[in-house]
Amino acid sequence: MLELRFIRENIDLVKEKIKYRNIEKSRIDAFIKIDKERRELLSEVEGLRNRRKIVSRQIAELKKNKENADELLNEMKTVGPRIKELELKLVVIQEDLQEIVMEIPNLAHDSVPFGQDDNDNVEIRKWGSLPEFSFAPKAHWELGEAAGTLDFKRAAKLSGARFAILKGLASRLERALTNFMLDLHTQKHGYEEVLPPFLVNTATMTATGQLPKFAEDLFKAEGWDLYLIPTAEVPVTNIHRDETLAQADLPIKYCAYTPCFRSEAGSYGRDTKGLIRQHQFDKVELVKFALPENSDAELESLLADAEEVLQMLELPYRVVTLCSGDLGFSAAKTYDLEVWMPAQDKYREISSCSNFLDFQARRGGIRYRPKGQQKSALVHTLNGSGLAVGRTLAAIFENCQQEDGSIKIPRILEPYLTDRFRA
Repeated sequence: MLELRFIRENIDLVKEKIKYRNIEKSRIDAFIKIDKERRELLSEVEGLRNRRKIVSRQIAELKKNKENADELLNEMKTVGPRIKELELKLVVIQEDLQEIVMEIPNLAHDSVPFGQDDNDNVEIRKWGSLPEFSFAPKAHWELGEAAGTLDFKRAAKLSGARFAILKGLASRLERALTNFMLDLHTQKHGYEEVLPPFLVNTATMTATGQLPKFAEDLFKAEGWDLYLIPTAEVPVTNIHRDETLAQADLPIKYCAYTPCFRSEAGSYGRDTKGLIRQHQFDKVELVKFALPENSDAELESLLADAEEVLQMLELPYRVVTLCSGDLGFSAAKTYDLEVWMPAQDKYREISSCSNFLDFQARRGGIRYRPKGQQKSALVHTLNGSGLAVGRTLAAIFENCQQEDGSIKIPRILEPYLTDRFRA
């Protein structure tokens, strides 16, 4: 979250920066009104407390001199209750103010293009040659269903729409991709692998920005203060919640495989076929805790780590910078990696790499102690998909398909899987 004092002192900047960021203007107006009321009440309370101190000394002096203090004593009979009344009002106002602060998204980094939606995103570069086919390429779900390795109908029987059963070699490919990504990030890129819980509590969801704003996108365990994680970002970022880290230990770099669970509440009618938008999917996530002065560079290296997965798999992709209106709630800057999907004749997102600056760290109390200083400071947090496993599988199906319906497996996966199989 943003610091309350920063919002108050930079209200015009905040208004401009969060334009197109899915928060009603009325909420900012409410912040201004409530914050003014809060400061007026605080001023009155402090004035009354100061008056009480002065009068208490005067009463003591009068009694010491055996003089009449009744007038001052009568005054104090009303001051105490008035202070208590104002303090109760302040508690309510503070709660209202905090509720609004928790709804205000992060401010876009100065390097982020200003725009309204994904049409205003800026392409940075492309990598790889688009595959050429002597036949009409099929969608990944067509290939998988024809061969019986992707089963959406039976998954719907088990769980409903937007679930899939992966069978046989498709299931093995999912596992191979997961292992390949984890090996690459731990053995070459220097991340430490962790396996976090897949169920987390309200405090954990709040620290990374999923709650309270996006409750409808989450799956909650009935009767428990537990939610299924929408991404490993949530538990892994919270590993150091309410901790003060040593500067010498930064950056800290974690990678984690987890299943992810999302209701996709705002995506009705979109990507109803295939593996692109599922309620349950696998992902390898990269998370960093960095020094503030290094976080811009850490974002670039995070992006490069995610890109290398696609390069080693020989899958063509492009990098785009998200405009201000397309940023996620907690992000200050985001690069999307979009892999080429031949059957759809377009690039589709397969990874988002984001710098949150101190937004999540302030919510989660994640700090570090600068060398030689007594006062701690907030770390910067970053994360990115390295990659979404199901979407990577779909991209391999579509880019590596053969005319006979088989799939030529990328060479880098040969140690994990046979080099060719029928989809």
